[in-house]
Formats: sequence, structure tokens, C-alpha cells
Amino acid sequence: MREERNDGAGQDVLSAAELFDGLGLDYEKAFGRLPAQRAAVEWLTARLEPGARVLDVGSGTGRPVAELLAGAGCEVTGIDVSATMVALAREQVPGARFEQRDILGYEPPAGGFDAVCAFFPLLMMSRPEAAEALRRMADCLAPGGWLVSATVPADVAEAEIVWMGRRARVSSVSAEEYVRQLREDCGLEIHHHELSVFQPDDPAAAPEEHLFCYARKAAA
Repeated sequence: MREERNDGAGQDVLSAAELFDGLGLDYEKAFGRLPAQRAAVEWLTARLEPGARVLDVGSGTGRPVAELLAGAGCEVTGIDVSATMVALAREQVPGARFEQRDILGYEPPAGGFDAVCAFFPLLMMSRPEAAEALRRMADCLAPGGWLVSATVPADVAEAEIVWMGRRARVSSVSAEEYVRQLREDCGLEIHHHELSVFQPDDPAAAPEEHLFCYARKAAA
């Protein structure tokens, strides 16, 4: 999530809900064909039993993640802070359940989830909030469950940028710190992590470096 050429002068800084309410399907168009994301979901579903319960954090329009998970036979719950995104997801992926919720206040069902997907939901949180969100995702997992996630690694704290033509405040941590948090703070075993670069399908969007991580909670 790099700063773009448009300086966004005169714009207010948007919350995550406001930003994604405004983007709607434009976000899916720009980021819906992310090869590393599709590969991560396919890797995950190959390791899940039919009917596995999966939480998709920051589920957006439901495509491609929730749609792929539901198509693989998973019982999918998607949560997102954007009412617009939740409405679009319900329309586009009727085989999954979607709620307007924030992971920071989310309580998992009894028994937890067999897997949690979290593709880029932390960037508009503060660093303490993002660290807490990762811990809550880990807490949502049943023993032996998988957390498959991605972020934009960067040493930034509440920096104001213009992204897809909108002014936002973002935070992140380095790739090394993100992996450390998963391992040490969340108690997960790291099975794979990889950096890649993606060019969104939007003329105003700059290339982004992405970090994908596959991690697992210890079995009981």
C-alpha cells in the first residue's frame, strides 16, 4: 500500500469502513486477481476436511477468498467493518455467511475455527491494534487450525497516504517483525512465508510488496 501520485489535497482521512464503503467493487477489480492469494487459499483448502469452519477476516466483496472457500466445501463466515462490502459479499457469495464486525470485538463460536484467512485487514489499524488483532485471530483457531494471512510489510506507524485516490492512515511492521509476532506473540508454528510484488489492476495504484504467511496452532 504505497503512496500514490495524487496528493489528495483537501480530502479528509477516512476510516477503514468509510474507505471501503466508497471503493466497493473497485477494490475487487483492482485486487481480485492476486495470484499469491489464490495460491494461499488453494494450499489451505487442500489441507481442510469438507465442512471445515473458516473465518475470513476483512472479507471484502467475498471474491475471491470466501467464494473459493465455499466452493471447496468449507463453512465460511466472513467479517468486515464495511457495510457496503458485507452487502456485496452476501449478494455475490450466497454460500457463505457475512457479518459487519471488527475482529477486535469478535467472539468465535464454541470450538473455534479450523482456519482463519486474513488478507490485508490490519493496515488501517494502529500497530497495537494490529498486534492484538493477530492474537485474536490465533485465539479463534481450534487446536491444529491454520492462520493464512497477508500484509504489506513496512516500517510505518499511522502514516497518512493516498491510496486508490483516497486519503487514509496506515501502519505496518517489517516482514521479520510480522513473522516474529505470529511465532512468539501468537504461539503459532510458521510453515511458510514469502515476499512477492503485485501490480493492482488500477491505473492510479502503485505496485505493492506483499508478505504471505501460513501458520498453524499446536494440536491439543
